[in-house]
Amino acid sequence: MNFISLSWADYTLFVLMFGLSLAIGIYHGCFSKQQKTATDYLLGGKKMKSFPVAMSLVASTLSGLSLLSFPAEIYLHGTLFMLLVISIILMGFAVNFIYLPVFWKLQVTTIFEYLEIRFHKSIRTIASSLFTVNNFIYLPVVIYVPSLAFNQVTGFNLHIIAVVMSLLCIFYTTIGGLKAVVWTDALQLSVTLCTLGCVFIMGTISVGGLASIWERAEQGERIEFFNFNPDPTIRNTFWTVLIGTLFSWTSFVGTNPATAQRFLAVSSLSEARKVLVIFIALAVITKIICGFSGLIIYAKYYDCDPLSIGGIRKADQILAYYVLDVANQIPGLSGLFVAGLFSTALSTLSTFLNSLSGIIYNDFIKSLLPVNIAENRASTFMKIITVVIGLVSVGMIFIIDKLGTLIELLSTLSGATLGPILGVFTMGMLFPFANKKGALTGMLISLSFMTMVVIKYQIHVWNGDIKYPTKPLHTYGCNETLFHGNQTITLKNEKSSAEVFWLYRISVHYYVLIGATLSLITGLPVSWFTATKETLLLDPDTISPFVQRFLSKSVLSFKEEPLQKELDTLVTKNINKDDKEGMRYPNTN
Repeated sequence: MNFISLSWADYTLFVLMFGLSLAIGIYHGCFSKQQKTATDYLLGGKKMKSFPVAMSLVASTLSGLSLLSFPAEIYLHGTLFMLLVISIILMGFAVNFIYLPVFWKLQVTTIFEYLEIRFHKSIRTIASSLFTVNNFIYLPVVIYVPSLAFNQVTGFNLHIIAVVMSLLCIFYTTIGGLKAVVWTDALQLSVTLCTLGCVFIMGTISVGGLASIWERAEQGERIEFFNFNPDPTIRNTFWTVLIGTLFSWTSFVGTNPATAQRFLAVSSLSEARKVLVIFIALAVITKIICGFSGLIIYAKYYDCDPLSIGGIRKADQILAYYVLDVANQIPGLSGLFVAGLFSTALSTLSTFLNSLSGIIYNDFIKSLLPVNIAENRASTFMKIITVVIGLVSVGMIFIIDKLGTLIELLSTLSGATLGPILGVFTMGMLFPFANKKGALTGMLISLSFMTMVVIKYQIHVWNGDIKYPTKPLHTYGCNETLFHGNQTITLKNEKSSAEVFWLYRISVHYYVLIGATLSLITGLPVSWFTATKETLLLDPDTISPFVQRFLSKSVLSFKEEPLQKELDTLVTKNINKDDKEGMRYPNTN
């Protein structure tokens, strides 16, 4: 990919967007209502508006990795992956009926508090540690990807641009808290959608309209929705995409602290559900636009694949290549694209910085501080934590740059943590008899198993033992000075080595499903056989209303009675409210 010179219009749009992000952070940090408590800093005082919160959620799902890889996925493998829009809709029902009502009723600051209320502090600590370690690895990759793209586009030093953009994000996230994160995410998502909209409109016109795009996609075997092959080792089928991504999205939206935190930032459960509906609608629209962009790009290069002739080194560069190929036609488009690419990365970075600061403070530091300091200086400590996490992530960029193919491993390892976490939350909310021993057993076994699977998978990929076929790629329309011959290039004849055990060839879309299922099928029997009378000391608010309606009143009242008697005893002894609330954390089960 050749370097280009950005025009003054490109630089103006780029600088303007990030200048506005900085201004939003300064406003909420210096001129808005003071943020002293954890609720103010992490949840915006629970007074956020539903639409910008929903936009912030969508922005969190459009990381630079997603924005670049989704069109490339459609370009190489066809439209099967677009079935995830159905999974997003189904995910909405799961989050609405199972997870959201419980988190809202308990009014937790971070959702890992639920695990202490329902099971034991040790379960909360393990889950918090998994989430923290996973994101310490993930955040540098989030920063690195758009910085690498910017370097490839303009020739600017990768490390300089990565450090500058990261420090900007750290600054507005630190001083502005959730309010700054939400409003900058809303701004940055708007820029990203403008970029995708330009690609959509421009590309449709350039290749002769929607009919031409669809015709070329059909000729290139890209249109495919109903591959019902049940083989779980096939990368994309109807079942792997629909079922696999359903669990992945449920984990990301329903039991991920960084996203679930947004639902708790509004004033009521009805507002939280409104956020969910708006989020689903916007997420579906953005995914459809991203997916159709892949078809547009294929229609543009159906007879001269840039990957085959060396125009790009990796398929994930195809969107950037396409935009730059047509950027000269519209002044400012290159700058808008680069700004949109960085916007998605900074949205993800700011979201996880804000969430991680709350988790590290509440789960690991707060208990070490005197009560008055812990409550009155919460936001100060979290701002310090945000800065430290951000600087560590920036420092790790220099390590990531040297790791090469390990970037894929670091990204894939999230599959080892999301499944066990989803499993333990589901166990607690849907199965009243689940206890600490079962939750701990299920989580640890699932984590160990999935870590082994993803590492083995990556080893086989590195060694070339596992290769996924792509749809046909043609070069017959290329200039003879660039490529000699009239060829069709396809990897269809490349198959996984028969020596690779089938378990390590399972589609990565199933990783979260396998992790969650393994956590349940090992944890629930342990809970059943280790049940005691003490496990009846259960806060009914920790059980999903979806399950409560199927339980008899005698069971519910029996479970409420022991806890209620202890609370009443505390009240009669004039124990203060804080101690009473402490009863939400029983350690006996």
